[in-house]
Formats: sequence, structure tokens, C-alpha cells
Amino acid sequence: MWFKNLLIYRLNKWDVTPEQFEEKLSNLALQPCSGLEMQRVGWIAPKENAPAFVHTLGKQMLICLGAEKKLLPASVINTISKERAAEMEEQQGYKPGRKQMKQLKEAVTDELLPRAFAVRRRTYAWIDTAAGLLVLDAANLAKADELVELLVKSVDGIGFTPLKTEVSPTTAMTAWLAGDDLASVFTVDRDCELRASGDEKATVRYVRHTLEAEEIAKHITGGKEVTKLAMTWYDRISFVLHENGQIKRLQALDLIKDQADSDAQDDAFDADFALMTGELKKLLPAIIEALGGESKPTA
Repeated sequence: MWFKNLLIYRLNKWDVTPEQFEEKLSNLALQPCSGLEMQRVGWIAPKENAPAFVHTLGKQMLICLGAEKKLLPASVINTISKERAAEMEEQQGYKPGRKQMKQLKEAVTDELLPRAFAVRRRTYAWIDTAAGLLVLDAANLAKADELVELLVKSVDGIGFTPLKTEVSPTTAMTAWLAGDDLASVFTVDRDCELRASGDEKATVRYVRHTLEAEEIAKHITGGKEVTKLAMTWYDRISFVLHENGQIKRLQALDLIKDQADSDAQDDAFDADFALMTGELKKLLPAIIEALGGESKPTA
């Protein structure tokens, strides 16, 4: 179960035991949506068919936010509302006004919600108390905020902030493509995005394209900065670094896959989790170091 995206937070405070953590998350377990609810969020077991809300392996913990949402397309509500509006016009002799149409749509929504299908999605978070890191597997910042908000609500005695580096990712990525040295553990791949800082935000994207130094240098000289850059670490993990420090499109390469295949274990979930955390515990410090190290909090 490899994460595909990484949002990294620094744990500033952690005063709960795994047992206390389990109890606190269980108090806000995900419950199915009631008849007139559109969405609910809550904690679910990270490992399917397992009872624990906190999956622990050594000093690593894995938690999972579950969100259940009713599927009720606006097009369905609009279609039925128009049919009801036509019936109302025939009865009263004139078209329903704006207020009546709003009330009609609300009534149709309330009628259909109890019969709507519900779908569930998962958002995982990995907690490494030894390294003081909280890492979310979320490409969408709104989904990350859901997990962060519920975690703060669920557990007293913890505190965390987005991890900041001395050099911004944009500044570092632009310098690397302009010719500055990049740590030898990294290689630059063939995807990147450059954006101008003007009002129009003119953007150039390269996808599976050789990043020729001369061509890129012209864009940088013209005032564009690198906002996304595809990279590979030690031929083991590829990823795309974003301007806000988020890491997307994380992928274990063949070297790791071969290692995973050779590590025959009864529990594939635990084997994957152990392998993933072991690799990320080395990758993340390397990225932070390449960005000038972690910035110190101001007094």
C-alpha cells in the first residue's frame, strides 16, 4: 500500500500513547450517512478486515480517514424539478418564481437523498513519532484539510505544522535547471512546469521531453520559475516536486519492486508498509537537505 502523494508536517507535540490514540480515533469512527445527509467523515481501519484504527508496525503508525458521500447528480435534481415545475404551472396557471423553484429543488433533494447510492473514499496518514513527521497521502488539499481538521478534533496533546525548508522548492528547482549542482542522489527526469510571475501567469509545460539546458535557460532568463519538476532518487523512487513542497506521482521503481517480491512474508500489507516507510525515511531527509534543510521556527 504505497502512498502516491506526500504532504509533510512537522510534529511539534505528541503526548499520546498508541493505546490512547486508538481510543480517541474510535470515538469518531465513520458512521453511515443518515437519510438526509449528503456526506460524513470519520476514522476507519487502515487495514481492511482489521479492527484497529491505528495500525502500528514498530515505531510507525498508519491511520485512515473515511468519507462517505451520497451520489446525487445535479442533473437528476434539475430534471425532476423541471417536471414538477411544469405540473405546478399547469395547476396555478403561471410559471413558478425563483423562490418557488428553490423550494422545489430542496424538496426534490430531500426526497431523493434517502435513496441515493453512497460511495466511500480513503485518505491515509503515516505518523513517525521518532522522526517527528506526519505525512498525508493526499493530492487534493481539501481532502488533506479534512483529515487534519478531524485529527485535531479527535486528539488532544498533539501539534503539527507544515514542514518548511530554508530554500523554497521553486527557488531550488529553478536553480537546478539553470545549472546549479543537484545532490548526486537525485536525477532530473523529463517533466517540468515553468510559470511567469506576471498577471497572466504564462506557463510552459514539458511532458516526457528532454529538458535541454539552453531552452530552459531562455525561459528562466525571461522571468519564468520552475513550479513542478519530475525527479528520481537513487533509481529507487520517482516523484514530482511541487512549488508548495508537495510531492506527487510517487512511484516505486523496479529496484524496489524486485526487493518486495524477494521479501516473502505472510502479511503483504505489513511488508509493503515496512518497505514504504523504510524508503521514505531516507528519501524525505534527502529532499529536505537538497532544499537547504528545515527552516527553524521564528521566536
